[in-house]
Amino acid sequence: MNVLSLFSGCGGMDIGFEGGFECLDRSINAVLHNDWIEETNGTWAKVKATGFKTVFANDIRADAKAAWVSYFLQTEPNANNIYHLESIVDLVKRAKLGENVFPTKIDIVTGGFPCQDFSVSGKRLGFNSEKSHNGTVLEIDEPSVENRGQLYIWMREVISIVKPKLFIAENVKGLTNLDNVKEVIEQDFSMAADGGYLVVPARVLHAADYGVPQSRERIIFFGFKKSALTRTALAELSKQNISFEYDPYPTKTHAYTVPKTECLAEPVSCREAFVDLLEPSQSSDISQTKYSKAKFMGKHCQGQAEINIDSIAPTIRSEHHGNIEFRRLSSENGGKIIEELNRGLQERRLSVRECARIQTFPDNYQFILPKTEDNVSVSSSDAYKIIGNAVPCVLAYNIAMNISEKWDRYFTR
Repeated sequence: MNVLSLFSGCGGMDIGFEGGFECLDRSINAVLHNDWIEETNGTWAKVKATGFKTVFANDIRADAKAAWVSYFLQTEPNANNIYHLESIVDLVKRAKLGENVFPTKIDIVTGGFPCQDFSVSGKRLGFNSEKSHNGTVLEIDEPSVENRGQLYIWMREVISIVKPKLFIAENVKGLTNLDNVKEVIEQDFSMAADGGYLVVPARVLHAADYGVPQSRERIIFFGFKKSALTRTALAELSKQNISFEYDPYPTKTHAYTVPKTECLAEPVSCREAFVDLLEPSQSSDISQTKYSKAKFMGKHCQGQAEINIDSIAPTIRSEHHGNIEFRRLSSENGGKIIEELNRGLQERRLSVRECARIQTFPDNYQFILPKTEDNVSVSSSDAYKIIGNAVPCVLAYNIAMNISEKWDRYFTR
């Protein structure tokens, strides 16, 4: 089944939606989903393919494309042509002029539309963003529908053009605290293809409830093409309380925001996520050798805390300006990982690879890249940003597998 990916970034959603990648064995709850695991050595597991295939990807960040293509080239020789480095606004405008911009026979559209204007760590301008669709500062006083805060409208335009059976949109939890923004977006999405989509009430998912070692909450929107649904699915999805058999939101697999039960696994910790990682000075993995050298500035500033090695990590942020959290603080600065300090390990911030592990990217994804054929390189600061912007692969995999397993209940042949 074909997936059209928007705001693709470096591909966390795309990796999860295709499956077939390696992650920590503990990130997959074998009690609930043993059939998801293709093979495991007890520490690492390779998850099964989902049945979905990314046939179109898009973003405006050249470094994100370079990283995405480098990874997907391992299995897709046409990866460079699949990823389109262009604003979604310009793509839609070209399509409306009659150009064949988007592929036909699209089953799913996914997209994490820009979140900076809804995030609690930003200015929270929402629909009235000061940034344009291509990332530059708006030159006009009155924000327009082409501003960064309204790019979901252009995602809706793509949906109207390609008419997928299903679309999935993702954004930060902070969106739910801005007036009636969630309800406005739900209503706007439902108007895709002249009102042809049923949008179920959006919910916030906590990544740690799905085996991701990170405090990361994201709101997920699901929209179903009414004419493609079975009669039963249309009725079930229209209910206030959707039955389990038709619920598009995946079942929690780990007990972070809910009590521990026999079926739910313990949350995955940072210590588990960092298994077998050598210190940067000893590693041959370039993504592990690179880390921010920003000095400790006192705990009154953002990003000056040490991670809790035996718990989940804080949210991996995109806009941290070098102040990514500390992997380890010195004892003078309040470091608590005593066994490492006693071994003489030095104060430092999280490495690029450690951030990628926290976001559940596989280790065969290399984020630090020299100049590509398109004359684009990916530095450590670029890597931090694109990793922080991504959907955790394992969270995306949970969403994809839940949809895959219920596909024939939802849709007519």
